[in-house]
Amino acid sequence: MSVEISRLRRWFAISLAALGLLVAGAYFYATRRVPNALKQVPEKINVEIQQNAHGFTFSRSAEGRTLFKIQASQAIQFKQGGRVELHDVTITLFGRDSTRFDQIYGAAFDYDPQSGDVVGKGEVQIDLQSNPEGVANPDQAPPKELKNPIHLRTTGLTFNQKTGNASTDQKIDFNVPQATGSAIGVTYIANTGVLTMKSQVTIKLTNRASTVLTADHGTITKNPHIVVLEQARLRTKTQQAQARRATLFLRPDNTLERVLAERDVLVESDGPPPTRVTADQSELVLTGTTHSLLQTATFTGNVHMESNGPQPMQGFAARAFLTFSGKNVLTAVHTDGNVRLLQHPRSSTTAENSSRNPQDMELTAPAMDFLIAEGRRLKTAETSGPPQLTIQPATGNTGQLTVITAKEFTAHFDDLGQMTSAHGSPDARIVSKNPGQPDRVSTSEQIDASFRPGSGVEVLVQQGNVVYADAERKAWGEKARYTPSDQILTLTGSPRVIDGSMTTTARTMRLNRATGEAFADGDVRTTYSELKVQPDGAMLASSSPIHVTSHSMTARQDTKIALYTGDARLWQDANLVTAPSIEFNDQNRSMRAQSAASQPVSTILVQTEKDGKTTAVRITSDFLTYTDDAHLAHFQGNVQAKSPDVIVTSAVMDVYLVPRGQGAPGQSLSQAARIDHIVATDQVVVTQPQRRGTGEKLVYTAADDKFVLTGGPPCIFDAEQGKTTGVSLTLFRHDDRVLVEGNNTSPTVTHTRVAR
Repeated sequence: MSVEISRLRRWFAISLAALGLLVAGAYFYATRRVPNALKQVPEKINVEIQQNAHGFTFSRSAEGRTLFKIQASQAIQFKQGGRVELHDVTITLFGRDSTRFDQIYGAAFDYDPQSGDVVGKGEVQIDLQSNPEGVANPDQAPPKELKNPIHLRTTGLTFNQKTGNASTDQKIDFNVPQATGSAIGVTYIANTGVLTMKSQVTIKLTNRASTVLTADHGTITKNPHIVVLEQARLRTKTQQAQARRATLFLRPDNTLERVLAERDVLVESDGPPPTRVTADQSELVLTGTTHSLLQTATFTGNVHMESNGPQPMQGFAARAFLTFSGKNVLTAVHTDGNVRLLQHPRSSTTAENSSRNPQDMELTAPAMDFLIAEGRRLKTAETSGPPQLTIQPATGNTGQLTVITAKEFTAHFDDLGQMTSAHGSPDARIVSKNPGQPDRVSTSEQIDASFRPGSGVEVLVQQGNVVYADAERKAWGEKARYTPSDQILTLTGSPRVIDGSMTTTARTMRLNRATGEAFADGDVRTTYSELKVQPDGAMLASSSPIHVTSHSMTARQDTKIALYTGDARLWQDANLVTAPSIEFNDQNRSMRAQSAASQPVSTILVQTEKDGKTTAVRITSDFLTYTDDAHLAHFQGNVQAKSPDVIVTSAVMDVYLVPRGQGAPGQSLSQAARIDHIVATDQVVVTQPQRRGTGEKLVYTAADDKFVLTGGPPCIFDAEQGKTTGVSLTLFRHDDRVLVEGNNTSPTVTHTRVAR
């Protein structure tokens, strides 16, 4: 964007100098003053000159001031036809107020009194020179200082003193210190005041030999005071500009006031980078100084800019208004009418960006204002009206389309004209679209987008009342940071996420929008609500909310599994599990808990005795697996089940719970899960206050309130009775009985009562 603007500026300056000062001033002034003077010369010659005259001088005055003076070294009138021949002629035009000092001179002129034509024989030269001090000086006093007059040269000039028309089919040349020009054929019509340059209009700047302005033909009129060039073209070594018509509006002093280019306006630059600008019309407004500096430039109608550099860019608008300062330095551009700014990043060859596919970006708004740095490159862009920033999927990808909106955008650009950042506020909104998926929408008070050159969006940051929503998930926070490269949305500032029946809060939450995973860190709190009673379940079967706390969490949206780590606690009603990590599936209300070196898995269940009294049982282990529909808790590694009067340890323990639907009459489903029976295996130890039993397997039935030990063989040590062994040992918990069974070769049953 920066390159094409600087090219436009140079085109404007060149056009002004070439067209305004040279063509308009020279032709218009010459055609206005020269025919009027020549019209009077032949008439006087026809009356007064009848023979050879040497040192001829003639002048005409009005109101005490000389209008013009004709000097010739010789004047000859031929009797046949009355033709007059003038030699070494100099015509000086002073004007009615003596403010001019224009001179027309040539070697010979012919006058035909019958036709009224005055024809220059050979070369005719004209010098146009203003004399502002003439009115205060004596009559016919030349200027004290000649200030580079406009000089014109032609041949075959014909002037008719009867009609006032003048023409030539020959080439006319003109020059000033800044430029030279030419045209083929000139016609001047007196009654309309229109001078027409028939063809091949060419202007060259003397200090820029490579700059040429051409036109197929052109006209100059007195009223209105304008110059019109048809099929105007400007060419330099690196750029060209053209329009079907260019109209130059002149001030009374022949300085250029404004330029209007119409139909198929085109500006092209070879670069770097190559740039092309088109429009239906453009208009330039200039200062009134002799330097004719640009004030403003306006492009209207289908304005289109295209830059094909390393990072291609396009711009569209109905109108573009450019403001200049100093010596044609562009400072600002205002665009309106469905403004669109498109950027087409190309893949970077650097190691940092080689793995990233570029993303096309499009910024649209009803109007945009651009600030220009150093007169050549974009610095900032501000939108007016509701803007929209669209980020296309990566090249060759049919993936995510991102649309960002806000009430206003401010964009910043680097030295290459690439967008580096954009700020939007208020009412910022991001909509992410993926084929076949529901839209993902996030809103906030403001948004900041950062762009990686050659790749596209690097990060999006939203702040102030951030709300994110997709098909099943909704999130809140004070700040959100989204990185398209990994599609991670990070929420801070009291973030909260709802996913179905799951609500989670934490210090920081991250959502992977590609996989659906969610990550939470710091004071994680999750509540699973809106639960239905599960009659076949046990520990997590009620309709009460399930709560989980931990240091961090990872949740998968596809499997509905959440992993909580760091002092994890899961509970429903009176049922509680604590562990370093707990993996929970809310679809089937199952869990897996894992211990750490310093912290075992801990579970609290309830044991109901025959008299209806409930006792809490705390079970610790290295690992726990629980499935609610199987109402089975499986413990492994260093298992210990502890109640007020019994401790059971083993390597493996399965605790079967009573389904909620099979509870005792009148029992609430919200109460703690009750133990039905326990099966412990491998290195089983049962400890009571007065006795200790060991074995390889233990079966405890809550209904009978008894422990059956087998394998090992089992044995019981009693402080009073000593040690007892057998094939099977049955301990009755409250009546102090022990049933000992032998094998087939030694069937023995022993009942032992231990005194207390």
